[in-house]
Amino acid sequence: MTTSSVTPSVVPSAAPSVTKAVLFHELGGPEVLKVEDVPLRAPGPGEVLFKVEAIGLNRAEALFRAGGYYYQPTLPGSRLGYEAAGVVEAVGDGVTAYQPGDLVMAVADFDFGVHGVYGERVLLPQNSVVHRPDGVDAVTSAAAWLAYSTAYGGLVETAGLAPGDHVVITGASSGVGTAALQTARRLGAIPIATTRGEAKRQRLLELGAAHVITTDSEDLVKEVGRFTGGQGADMAFDAIGGPGFATVGDALAPGGTAVLYGWLDPRPVQLSMNWPQTVHTYANGPLVRTEEYRRRAAAFIGSGLADGTLAPVIAETFEGLERMPDAHRLMETNTHTGKIVVTLG
Repeated sequence: MTTSSVTPSVVPSAAPSVTKAVLFHELGGPEVLKVEDVPLRAPGPGEVLFKVEAIGLNRAEALFRAGGYYYQPTLPGSRLGYEAAGVVEAVGDGVTAYQPGDLVMAVADFDFGVHGVYGERVLLPQNSVVHRPDGVDAVTSAAAWLAYSTAYGGLVETAGLAPGDHVVITGASSGVGTAALQTARRLGAIPIATTRGEAKRQRLLELGAAHVITTDSEDLVKEVGRFTGGQGADMAFDAIGGPGFATVGDALAPGGTAVLYGWLDPRPVQLSMNWPQTVHTYANGPLVRTEEYRRRAAAFIGSGLADGTLAPVIAETFEGLERMPDAHRLMETNTHTGKIVVTLG
């Protein structure tokens, strides 16, 4: 990632006082998402204004829109969106790390009901953006930060994944799941991917999974045991939770580590009786709000994108904010592999 030291800028007098953004005024399906004009003010002290080129979608946004996220939107008129890549147009007083023309991406350390990035222009605190890696396009950048920082933060910073470790990655075809496969491979670990059916098996193998388990037809614990010589996995990285989290724990070696970073199954989480093991719950936000973590994560992601060991998997791109409902519909089918991105001209 690149940095620079420059003189702060202010919004030019010709800058628009409104911008288009995606809002929703009631909970519901993708159809509640509406493109509207919203006020756009000049950046205040410590703020960065950037023009959005691409937006990366995340499962959390569908949950938030429907009222199923861990915090609720303020209605009517809630914003939405964690990830975007764009070009700085202006900065406020005290901002020295960014200047107009810099290529940046959002780091998803905010309440997207307030600072949602589904819009043509976005105003964020300077701590909520990082420089885009040199030579990396907007679509790749919009798909990179949250997935890879979650994989890196959960697997490495939280659980200490090491070379040679077997790690079970559930929901492996998601954006974070594919990022976790690549992160594990980059560290010399052995990723075991899970998916519900056969349709995604070959693609997951192509993306770096050493083994794939289809949980609709195969026994997770038995298959992990077969792949690990009867020892069990050293680690699990789970997006699902619910009662199935106990089965994930059953697949670990004694003393293994399970990281729960999502709750696609909203039922209460059950723990395995396969003790001793360490269980972590992981949220990206608290880590991303620390400057040292942002520096380490940016270095890991930037270097991986530069050398090709990290390469976001793009399931599909849609053009224009008005296609956001269609992008959300695709996300809810669960038929895609990787990230969905909406581009803006």
